[in-house]
Amino acid sequence: MTARTRTDVLLLAGFCTFLFFYGIAQFGLIGADEPRYAQVAREMLERGDWITPALGAKPWLEKPPLYYWQAMIAYRLLGVSDAAARIPSALDATLLVLAVYIFFRKLRHGVEADAALITASCAAVIGYARAASTDMPLAAAFAIGLLCWWAWRESGKRIYLAAFYFFMALGMLAKGPVAPLLAAAVIVVFAAAFGEWRLILRTLWIPGILIFCAVALPWYALVQVHNPQFFREFILEHNLARFSTNIYHHPEPFWYYMPVMLLALVPWIVFVVAALLESVRVWLAERGTAADLELQFRVFTCCWLIFPVVFFSLSHSKLPGYILPAVPAGAILLADYLRKQFEWQTPVSKWMAIVHAIAACAPIIPAALIGYIVSKHRLPAGRPFWIVMAIAAVLAFGIAWTLVGRLQWRMLRFVTLIPLVLAVAAVLKLGTAAIDQKLSTRPLAIELASIETRKLPLAVCGASREVEFGLAFYRNQVVARYESGDIPKREHLLVVAPSWTANVGQWTAGRRISLIGHYAPQNLDYYWVAAASSR
Repeated sequence: MTARTRTDVLLLAGFCTFLFFYGIAQFGLIGADEPRYAQVAREMLERGDWITPALGAKPWLEKPPLYYWQAMIAYRLLGVSDAAARIPSALDATLLVLAVYIFFRKLRHGVEADAALITASCAAVIGYARAASTDMPLAAAFAIGLLCWWAWRESGKRIYLAAFYFFMALGMLAKGPVAPLLAAAVIVVFAAAFGEWRLILRTLWIPGILIFCAVALPWYALVQVHNPQFFREFILEHNLARFSTNIYHHPEPFWYYMPVMLLALVPWIVFVVAALLESVRVWLAERGTAADLELQFRVFTCCWLIFPVVFFSLSHSKLPGYILPAVPAGAILLADYLRKQFEWQTPVSKWMAIVHAIAACAPIIPAALIGYIVSKHRLPAGRPFWIVMAIAAVLAFGIAWTLVGRLQWRMLRFVTLIPLVLAVAAVLKLGTAAIDQKLSTRPLAIELASIETRKLPLAVCGASREVEFGLAFYRNQVVARYESGDIPKREHLLVVAPSWTANVGQWTAGRRISLIGHYAPQNLDYYWVAAASSR
């Protein structure tokens, strides 16, 4: 290992540790998905069942098992916790960064550290690397698989094509058929761009298809045997119906993913757009001529970046994580673009330097004020806001001035990572307490446990799904819901949104009920409810 390689490894290890792992459990699981997926993995581990995902002791067939398997292993090694639930995504993001580094070191030498660090520091990669969800396992498998496909395309070595099929199988186990379907579409669009139709047939390699089937299909066959409803629930409802209808109530306008992608690629978005436009311009100018591999690679990454955004824009159900597999393509495209700028020694235009500096420093403002924003749902007025604005403005000026200086492109990575590190550090230092109290049920679960002399059943009324699934994880029990008619007959605790208090009075008529406390950060009351037979 050379001195430069050792330096790169230490640099990447430090950044991945800080961006993906440091403070990973400083706030509890948030949203509905994080605690739900974490609880599914726990129940699978407790039952010793590696086939059927289950929630509340009932089959939960919404997602394939890759994340659950990873979380089960983490639970077995570390115990069940917030950190263990999130570690699989952090590890997958680290593997993605390492794969980008190795790819560039072998095929695009000179900017491998830049490529890996740009990938690691994209806002979406950082965010989903810290989430207990299926999005990062899919994105990592998908991106590594497409890098392997291009390595085969350029080198002709079948080992890379075999790896492509292996990682597509992992993608199939991460989130379903979307992984191979998206990969096939990207390859077809790329082949069409250069009229290389035989490339599609060459990709359909029988040993590779057998590898895919051997890795991906056994679980699908076994879960179908154990759960005859699997095909209907998973394929027809959670894939086809989710795409073609608004059955799960996530409607967004067609253009929704444009701003999402812009935010996902912060702080690099300005130069990613520049690289995309330059690649398209060169491709259009050279159409009809024999394109070299470097141009083909840039067009390939453009197809990879654009197609998932277009595809999911057509969906009737939209969530930000759907386009995470496209984000690494933006980082890879930019890294290859930088390599050419280093070779040509072209100057950085002043307007691009200014806009990039603003985009890189803007996240410092919400990051430093995140506690106030989460608590009050707005930016603060007065001195705190203007102090943070001044710090961001000074940093932006310094970045822009540096980029038009003597070293120009060589300083891009360094000056861009400074505000990014400050923004992440600000969130971890200043915002985690507010996030924990306002967005997670962990503090509420601790409050409930502190007033119990023995563990009681739990129900909710009028509370959000986030509260329901969060309490189910932190208390490791099935949570009943009054509105659904699921009112426990036994003595139990009840968490209520105050606007539903009158309904609770009707549904518990004839039973003793006592207000125990109020959880102010999320405006929830909690009660003790006697057994139905009590008088």
